[in-house]
Amino acid sequence: MHFSIPETEVRSGENGSTYVAYNIHVNGVLHCRVRYSQLLGLHEQIKKEYGNNVVPAFPPKKIFTLTPAEVEQRREQLEKYMQAVRQDPVLGASEIFNSFLRKAQQETQQIPTEEVHLDVHLSNGQKIKVNILTSDQTEDVLEAVASKLELPDELVGYFSLFLVQEGADGGCTFVRKLQEFELPYVSVTSLRNPDFHVVLRKSYWDTAYDNDVMDNRVGLNLLYAQTVSDIERGWILVNKDQHRQLKSLQEKGSKKEFIRLAQTLKYYGYIKFDPCITDFPEKGCHVIVSAGNNELNFHIKLPNDQMKEGSFKVTRMRCWRVTSSQVPMTNGTKNPCNSSKCEVKLELAFEYLMSKDRLQWVTITSPQAIMMSICLQSMVDELMVKKSGGSIKKMQRKRLNGSLHRSDSQQAVKSPPLLDSPDPNREQVVKLSTKLTSVSLRGISTSNSANDISSNDFHGNYAFEGIGDDDL
Repeated sequence: MHFSIPETEVRSGENGSTYVAYNIHVNGVLHCRVRYSQLLGLHEQIKKEYGNNVVPAFPPKKIFTLTPAEVEQRREQLEKYMQAVRQDPVLGASEIFNSFLRKAQQETQQIPTEEVHLDVHLSNGQKIKVNILTSDQTEDVLEAVASKLELPDELVGYFSLFLVQEGADGGCTFVRKLQEFELPYVSVTSLRNPDFHVVLRKSYWDTAYDNDVMDNRVGLNLLYAQTVSDIERGWILVNKDQHRQLKSLQEKGSKKEFIRLAQTLKYYGYIKFDPCITDFPEKGCHVIVSAGNNELNFHIKLPNDQMKEGSFKVTRMRCWRVTSSQVPMTNGTKNPCNSSKCEVKLELAFEYLMSKDRLQWVTITSPQAIMMSICLQSMVDELMVKKSGGSIKKMQRKRLNGSLHRSDSQQAVKSPPLLDSPDPNREQVVKLSTKLTSVSLRGISTSNSANDISSNDFHGNYAFEGIGDDDL
């Protein structure tokens, strides 16, 4: 997740005095508003629990009132502090840090702790109304939904809650996967927009795990509803013959067979993102990105209107980073950015092994850049768990307990390198597979239908078995 403190506010205290508030944004959206003293208290807690050697440097106290320049300097220092804590595998997953963010989120939105109803949507549009507390965290809400659906405990880890925005055209935009440091009820209601809601969706990538889910009646129904929905919205490509087969299985109520057939279709299990911009193969290209099958798939429209398609495998990404910047809205103003006159520009950039000896940065400019980064990270987590002989259930529980290493890819810096040493300044790429092939980009005629598209080859065949655990 991308943490930033892009702005400060002067606010009034209870006794009429004023203080400087620091607005903490997550993924470019205000999460909470805190005072320096609150962050100092968090720092002292972390230091007491984990020791001075682990905790990053914290901006010192000042005796006198800060000047505007000093406020700006402190803002930058606090932003770096929050990012450093979050990207630390221990501190960022600690209950001290996450509970602080949850409490601050609730206080900022001024939502008292009380019992409420929350509608959680399924993929088929059905709403599951759960009784929760406004202060319930993501895991609490997920378990409440599972209980309402009678989904067994051993399958809860296969699903996650996502914040989704419905479009006027019936489409949907996946904003983010709800995290352990936020309160789902507060996150949704604070947006004050009925187009946003919480959706339950499977949170794994390997289709082999479908077998575990389909062995349970509730799990089968959830997976079936998601598959039907993905086909209807065009996320899974289906030709006329396949459509007839699927319709026949649907009429017979053969849900497992329906899913089995869908598993053979292009883009099954992928998440499709809104149209955005990329600099590959040249700057300013319009692209539709999909995440699935341990890759990012690009469907690119070049400036000359030629269409090209291909994939970038996560196992060939040396590292990736998400960056944000505030850019003025096109209203002619030249004033400095603030929350009313600026918008956040998010970019996902990854360094890709194009051929045996050539690395290249590829950048995607998209409001969903962080969601893409989270998808990449979860693919890496899943691959590593599977490689070590673990299970998805253990992986999900480890993530909730903060045992899995969190990468900088969820910050504005870097992910743990897949093909390099942890030292970002070291340029040598180690343990490269000799099976890497050079990248090719094959054009597709714009007259081809989506069902006929088969070009998928600007990636090579990388042997994941060649990566040791210490390379990740």
